[in-house]
Amino acid sequence: MPATLFRPSRRTAAPARAVRHQLGTSDARRRGRRRLMPWLSRNRRLAIALLLCIAAGITVHQLTPPPADTATTLAAARDLPAGTALAAADLAPVKIPPQLVNAGSVTDPREATGKQLAAPLRKGQLLTDSQLLGPGLLAGAPPGSAAVPLRMADPSSIQLVSPGQLVNVVLTGANGYDQNSPSQVLASSVPVLWTSGQGGKTGQWLGTGETDGLIVVAAAPEQAARLAGASTQGKLFFVLVGPPSPAG
Repeated sequence: MPATLFRPSRRTAAPARAVRHQLGTSDARRRGRRRLMPWLSRNRRLAIALLLCIAAGITVHQLTPPPADTATTLAAARDLPAGTALAAADLAPVKIPPQLVNAGSVTDPREATGKQLAAPLRKGQLLTDSQLLGPGLLAGAPPGSAAVPLRMADPSSIQLVSPGQLVNVVLTGANGYDQNSPSQVLASSVPVLWTSGQGGKTGQWLGTGETDGLIVVAAAPEQAARLAGASTQGKLFFVLVGPPSPAG
């Protein structure tokens, strides 16, 4: 009886291939371990250092708080004197915590470009509307207050006053011949908002090309009514006064 050659069927060949593949994978793993162990033996300190670095990185990542929210606002890009007509290059965007942004913060360069500074700014100082000629100058003033421009009879006296100081505005009808003309205090202890002595130009807010001897004060409604057009009735002067004494 002739010998019959045994050929595995497809059903028996597939498990055989799987077994050979598994054996090959095991052999590859053993060879990889045999190569890794000598390297670890030779570079034990390096391996430990790498593991420590990985552990430290994971720890720092877990302990580091998420980045805080920030808001963008504008600050002076350089020292800016009072009266500067702001250009885009004078301002720089800065990121600050949102809680530091107040209602008067200027965040859009278009709101400031071309406006005039009412007070000097140091490099990095945040810009607010109260530092610009315009309605923002009255920030914090009592309701109904008005910004009143006044032209002083002695332009050189403007150098003695600066924004924030309190003055009495005095009207006199003396013309140099009649020295007995009485003086009248039109407004008492009004704060100065801006003066031409700051080296500024009028810009868009005041609407005139001449600022010599000009100051702007914050006045209550009844004071503003007396001050309006007062320069046509005589000569205006100011008297520096101190803050009122606190109530005892």
